[in-house]
Amino acid sequence: MPAPRPILLPLLLAASLGGCSMGGSTKPSQSAYEAFDSSNTYSRSLDHSPAQACEAVRRALLSQGFVVGRAETDVVEARKYFQQEESHEQVEFRAVCMPQLRGDQQTVVFVNAVQDRYALRKSNTSASVGVSALGSLSLPIGSSDDSLVKVASETLQDPNFYKRFFAVLDRFLPEEIERPAKPAAATQAQPTLFPVLPYPQPVPAELPPEQPAATGLPAAPPEAPATPPPQPPAGG
Repeated sequence: MPAPRPILLPLLLAASLGGCSMGGSTKPSQSAYEAFDSSNTYSRSLDHSPAQACEAVRRALLSQGFVVGRAETDVVEARKYFQQEESHEQVEFRAVCMPQLRGDQQTVVFVNAVQDRYALRKSNTSASVGVSALGSLSLPIGSSDDSLVKVASETLQDPNFYKRFFAVLDRFLPEEIERPAKPAAATQAQPTLFPVLPYPQPVPAELPPEQPAATGLPAAPPEAPATPPPQPPAGG
């Protein structure tokens, strides 16, 4: 059998590589890295009321140098600034206190922190110089303006970061726990088997004159009228 010609070898090699690339499957690149697991990294359940929990969140953030921009009975928002060499970082913290829907505890606190990174960028400026013979000329000058430009933004996902926050939060929870007042039990009318039709109420009649009470003894006969004594005859 004759040996294959040298010109056919590159064609066979390209065909074999093309078949391997078509048979293999490439995984699509992920655009988000959210796992949606069941961990409680961003939430905690508390015995205190939502108002007490959010007030403790506000005090905990203030104790760590955060600037509180919004503090309500159910939402707290704060920021903290960091400077590392030529990069500027900003952490925005947000906490939401909501009533618990199941279990014995009455409040669940949801927290998340977003870290923004800014870089210092320089921009050169130019000035226009008027020349009578040539008109207006734009010439660069040596000064430059520095400005911070956001270069990255990311939600902090480190579980230890949130564990440290909740540890500080526990120190500011009050000892006395507020409990909502229990609603008064409403008396429910018992259902009737047969409907009762409205009946007109009797109108009270006039009572007869009051009679003496009966004692069981025979009634005394009526008294006879008194007769005048006899008069002596006249002239006797």
